[in-house]
Amino acid sequence: MTTVEQPADVLLSDGTTVQLRPIRPSDGPGVVAMHSRFSERTRYLRYFSPYPRIPERDLQRFVNVDHRDREAFVVLVGDRIVAVGRYERLGPEAPEAEVAFVVEDAYQGRGIGSVLLEHLADAARRNDIANFVAEVLPANGAMLRVFSDFGYQVQRQFADGVVHLTFPIAPTDATLEVQRGREHRTEARSVARLLAPRGVAVYGASATGQGVGAAVLGHLRDGGYTGAVVPVHPSAASVAGLPAYPSAADAGVPVDLAVVAVPPEAATKVVADAAAAGAHGLVVISAGFAEAGGEGAAAQRALVRAAHAAGMRVVGPNCLGVANTDPAVRLNATLAPRLPVPGRVGIFSQSGAFGVALLAEADRRGLGLSSFVSAGNRADVSGNDLLQYWQDDPGTDVIMLYLETFGNPRKFARLARRIGRDKPVVALASPARPPGVGDSAGPDEVAVAALFAHSGVIRVDTVAELLDVGVLLAHQPLPAGPRVGVVGNSSALTGLAATACAAQGLTVATGYPRDVGPRAGAAEFAAALAEAGADDEVDALVVVFAPPLPGQLTDTEADFTAALPSAFAAGKPAVATFLAGRAPAGVPAYPSVEEAVRALARVGAYADWLRRSAGVPPELTRVDRSAAHAALRPEALDPARLLAAYGIDVVESVPARSAGEAAEAAGRLGFPVALKAAAPGLRHRLDLGAVRLDLPDAATVHRAYAEMSALFGADVLVQPMVPPGVACVVELVEDPAFGPVVGFGLGGVATELLGDRAWRSVPLTDLDAAELVDEPRAAPLLRGHRGAAPVDRAALAELLLRVGRLADEQPRVRALTLNPVLARPDGFSVLHATVRVGSAVARPDTGPRRL
Repeated sequence: MTTVEQPADVLLSDGTTVQLRPIRPSDGPGVVAMHSRFSERTRYLRYFSPYPRIPERDLQRFVNVDHRDREAFVVLVGDRIVAVGRYERLGPEAPEAEVAFVVEDAYQGRGIGSVLLEHLADAARRNDIANFVAEVLPANGAMLRVFSDFGYQVQRQFADGVVHLTFPIAPTDATLEVQRGREHRTEARSVARLLAPRGVAVYGASATGQGVGAAVLGHLRDGGYTGAVVPVHPSAASVAGLPAYPSAADAGVPVDLAVVAVPPEAATKVVADAAAAGAHGLVVISAGFAEAGGEGAAAQRALVRAAHAAGMRVVGPNCLGVANTDPAVRLNATLAPRLPVPGRVGIFSQSGAFGVALLAEADRRGLGLSSFVSAGNRADVSGNDLLQYWQDDPGTDVIMLYLETFGNPRKFARLARRIGRDKPVVALASPARPPGVGDSAGPDEVAVAALFAHSGVIRVDTVAELLDVGVLLAHQPLPAGPRVGVVGNSSALTGLAATACAAQGLTVATGYPRDVGPRAGAAEFAAALAEAGADDEVDALVVVFAPPLPGQLTDTEADFTAALPSAFAAGKPAVATFLAGRAPAGVPAYPSVEEAVRALARVGAYADWLRRSAGVPPELTRVDRSAAHAALRPEALDPARLLAAYGIDVVESVPARSAGEAAEAAGRLGFPVALKAAAPGLRHRLDLGAVRLDLPDAATVHRAYAEMSALFGADVLVQPMVPPGVACVVELVEDPAFGPVVGFGLGGVATELLGDRAWRSVPLTDLDAAELVDEPRAAPLLRGHRGAAPVDRAALAELLLRVGRLADEQPRVRALTLNPVLARPDGFSVLHATVRVGSAVARPDTGPRRL
């Protein structure tokens, strides 16, 4: 069976796409053709000889592999093979294999070698190969760099004019860092090519000026785009006052981006035409694809496949378009007739209709835009791609996302944690969680909101709140702490602000709220604001303005906007609520006190996250990944061995279906024992009589079995007694927004009913684990309550780290529950464990790079 079930589309270092797949016997002619295009130097460096042609015997061996001891991948541009990589095991069941690859001259230096090495190493590890060896001529510097730059611990020897390399291929922190660094650069470059095109071809713009194609063409033309705009029309000589051409290539100008507004059945022809003109990407405005049903989904897959084969990426289909306000570009390839003013906020919207409203509202509020992408059906380019781009974009300081679904949740969480350390990420995303993911209910809405916060994402609930937070981040510094100085000219409003601060977890600073009184003019207001801004006990300001009574103040005295600069002089963030007049540009002003304080609280929580250390994934002893892989083999699935491979020991549990079997098991385990109903929901229900403890002999076991079987059925579990402790629960589930998440809480019906669980996304750091133990509302029971001895919370944190490591390294494990875990001063005992395993299909964001 092939180690790669489906071809993989991958990005090269320049942002273009190619396809990688296992070699096939039918690839012989393509391999020969590629070989014919090699330069003499390339042939010599690969084969150590001129090797002018491939003998038939060698060719058959090249293209026929068993996908276990011998594997080979080809890289294709369109239908043309441009590179081949292979490994061959060095003897039956040997843990070493020789690796080699060759890349056509025209495609060298674009990262193909590193992509091939990633996929070959992944395939080899699946087939129990631990080390690669390679022989490279000293003159082949490029090949030597591929191996040395990957992060592997490479051993070199020079003999007989050849460099002999040996290195283990197990993933390490170093190799993962290299791989993700390359992923970041390639994805960012692929998006950059879409947002700064030298020329744009528009397909589907009618000569009558009607339809979405004509609308986008008009917005490009009228928005001041600095490149060439090329309408493509089968017959018209001009469209919208611009020269039109039957093919984009006929225009004779560089075309990097194609805007597509043609029916789905015509889209693949457009791909071919755009590729012939040298386009790097498509923005597909047209609807009628996956959102329209099965036929549309097939058309969408065909569109993306054709685009990737031509080296292009796809935004959409069924999208609003893309925009870039950079003065050197001024690109408005969207259906929005007007863009917000240029600024430093990047916006991603999955929905086209929502994107129009979002752009309009951003424009109304004066929120400056750097770039905008609407992904529509998100067939290719996603919010994760934009995160990669905006991370290094010097023109973007704040990132705003509207997300309906998460295509690759684990990757989103990983990117958000990394990027959030440099730039704030604000996301409008539902906290609701679809049922049936994992064995438990998983994170509730409150817990999902906490997961976003712990990942550095400022999650908001409404469009208005998205803009509220965005305006504050775009124009104000981050608060240094939670202390808020409230200043206003109305005791009712300042009191309302103080109440709102308390409700949002902010602290009203000592001496506040400060009411200057309804008769205070702008000068007095400015003095009060300046004093509050200079107050060392104040981290942020909330400013409230109520209109004076008619005739109470002169016009000059009532110009409160003139007082605002005093609030910002100290470099502290300030939010304002105006009940009269309009705030000047750049001032975060809100229609109500509650909205102003809520935005400040969201930003304050993000600033607090930045101040906290991220922690580190600690080294763990007693972890045996090879044993874990063996325990997960379909023919020998063993949850207990899997957990033991990560240093998690489960108290032995013996099933029984009769009193005699139960007594026999108890004798073998040693008295006293516990007898438990075997049904999953009853194993810890001492309150229902489904658990009997401290059974000292066989006679007692017989009596307990008779009573329990009558109530709960014949199946029971027999366990040796362990010292008592505080019952805890550890869970692992797959979350649609974050991928694998680890949960911790205390056991018992009440805590389960209240959903008293804390959650963190994988991988866990030492601080994540410590916070998980202390975060549940019932956690004081672990620290000693009413005279009880405190439990070993460090041991519980280590257990969580082990579960997190298992989840991170074993993507086949879809859900896990340890319940109960009895925590004691001297450690803990895991009394029961359930593991749910999925297919061997790679979890998103694991394994080698692919789109």
